[in-house]
Amino acid sequence: MSKQELMALGRGAGDAGGCCPGLLTAPLDEEQAVELAKVFKALGDPIRLRLLSMIASRQGGEVCVCDLTPAFELSQPTISHHLKLLRQAGLIDCERRGTWVYYWLLPEMTDKLAGILTRPGPRSGRSLNEPAGGAS
Repeated sequence: MSKQELMALGRGAGDAGGCCPGLLTAPLDEEQAVELAKVFKALGDPIRLRLLSMIASRQGGEVCVCDLTPAFELSQPTISHHLKLLRQAGLIDCERRGTWVYYWLLPEMTDKLAGILTRPGPRSGRSLNEPAGGAS
């Protein structure tokens, strides 16, 4: 899969606007799995995770790229590439203001990921500590 293929989960033409089922409540269909894998691939790099964390935790909700770059021993084009991949995955967005670009978190995507990964409440007849196969 090329980096150009990264697309925002839930932004495709086939998105009906509904919420995806959680991983533990219903099996993902092939299309959902492919789209979700693209987002997790974007998150699968320590640099991108740090960038996302820096953006998400920033007071005021947005951060200038000029404040992100010094935190890494990487060139500005490399940081811009990582930010581009986070944008393509639908995790952040940006706006150019003069010579600087400002980034902010897209909470819709992180909320969607949280919903997909949230474990449902206990099923009737089984306690939280009991294994899925039941007690022997």
